[in-house]
Amino acid sequence: MYALADGTERKLYLREVIMYLVISILLNSMGNGLTVACNMGSAMWTASAANLAHDFHISIATILIVYGLLSILINVILLRHFDWPRILGNLIFIFPYGYFVALWAKYFRYLGVDQLTIPERIILDICGILCLGIAISIYQRVNVILHPNDDMTNIIRFNYVHGNPIAAQMLNFAIPLSVVIILWISFKNVVAINVGTIISLLFQGAIIGWSDTHVFTRLKHRITLIKSKKETVVVDQ
Repeated sequence: MYALADGTERKLYLREVIMYLVISILLNSMGNGLTVACNMGSAMWTASAANLAHDFHISIATILIVYGLLSILINVILLRHFDWPRILGNLIFIFPYGYFVALWAKYFRYLGVDQLTIPERIILDICGILCLGIAISIYQRVNVILHPNDDMTNIIRFNYVHGNPIAAQMLNFAIPLSVVIILWISFKNVVAINVGTIISLLFQGAIIGWSDTHVFTRLKHRITLIKSKKETVVVDQ
């Protein structure tokens, strides 16, 4: 929804939906790619995927896609019904997303990010985490096409924890954190866990909540769509 100056709200126009989605998807994949290239700790889901890829010698892009499919199943359970337009939007997001992250990581390595000093990489890694939180906030509010991991946070936030973004994000992170712990016990090593992971674990929910009120401030959550099956987008006249 888009808040007007008189205090009322209207549905987003199609051109606005496209603009917000492009900005948020670019920010999300770029932020994730930057954290991977910095190697100073990725966001929790990405870090968990990196550990699975390392321990089982599978492409991280493939793991991210599998995680997306698993999250779709969990979302169906949380919603207690099959929302097919929502599932289609999740699928549209996840299949190119994993490859976008890999491409951004390759690009940042080409720029020499991985050769910078540790303090410089920590700063850039934190910037990547900030980009992630802002991006998630934007496309959660648009709520047309979401990564299923972030859709899960949205569902938990507004259906189970009374709109609290920090609690919702922590519950969401319980899944990848459990995977990392199990892998650590099984393989005795951990990768992609560092300063950035701790910051993401502790503060990503707060970054999302801050972004909701400070980034594109007139863009509002479509809470009815999170709880119901569908809502239309206004096409420009």
